[in-house]
Amino acid sequence: MKRRSILSVPGHVARMHQKAAASDADVVMLDLEDSVPVSEKEKARRIVCDSINSLDWKRKPVSVRINQPGNRFSYKDIIEVLSVCGGKINSIVIPKVSTPADVHFVDRLIDSVFEEQNIRSEIFLEPSIEDPLGLENASKIAEASPRNISLVFGIADFSSAIGAKFYSISGHGENEDFYPGHRWHFVLSSMVIAAKARDLIVIDAPYGNFKDSEGLKRSAELAAALGVDGKWAIHPDQIGVINAIFSPSTEEIERARQVIAAHNQAVAQGKGATELNGRMIDSATIRLAERTLKKI
Repeated sequence: MKRRSILSVPGHVARMHQKAAASDADVVMLDLEDSVPVSEKEKARRIVCDSINSLDWKRKPVSVRINQPGNRFSYKDIIEVLSVCGGKINSIVIPKVSTPADVHFVDRLIDSVFEEQNIRSEIFLEPSIEDPLGLENASKIAEASPRNISLVFGIADFSSAIGAKFYSISGHGENEDFYPGHRWHFVLSSMVIAAKARDLIVIDAPYGNFKDSEGLKRSAELAAALGVDGKWAIHPDQIGVINAIFSPSTEEIERARQVIAAHNQAVAQGKGATELNGRMIDSATIRLAERTLKKI
């Protein structure tokens, strides 16, 4: 299942759900948290369930971001949404996860609702790392539930939590001349290591300036270079760039196929090693080629 682009849509704005369903995003995430005013929380749940049950999602996975575990909205988010449309939800994004207990809270509620409603479908969890404690506990969070499929980076709240100077809403990818490198290199790399050691993927934070396609491209390229698998989008216009960056290029695909073909030929000839265009093909090269072809 591809998770290159995840289009985030406010849960209380029904007209945006239909556009999201028709978009080229790999996943649509209907948000009940930060994009929904407190006064609209109850209404948002109903609208989200109506959209999930009534719209043609064209086999597109639908995710729901609940409110932070422990606040007064999260319990109802899980109970009410899963009771009405739980069998049609692909994943739940858990915001502001600081410890494994946050994941356990959601995991157990899902078990209870699924048992009561006799729901047998699979549902995934996507914990979002948004503060220093969450990053410190990333490995424990990643293994907190067998339902976990990814770790998500929440750049805005993380910036606030560490007291980082606020330069823009867009995050990494803009021309950051004030810092000699990539500000979030360590954070993303730490998340990649924690996730990949447990066979999870990593999803990068959105790029806030949806009119800046070059900044978005740089942001996605920086993340992809670190092993990140996908990125949130906040506008349909961002999806094409994100999908392109997190997909192998034509050249990468051709190179991978050549590597596999050369390796297979060497095996058929009883050779232990081979080369391609003057470069040795070893087991690591083969694994990289296989991983590239799996992304097609």
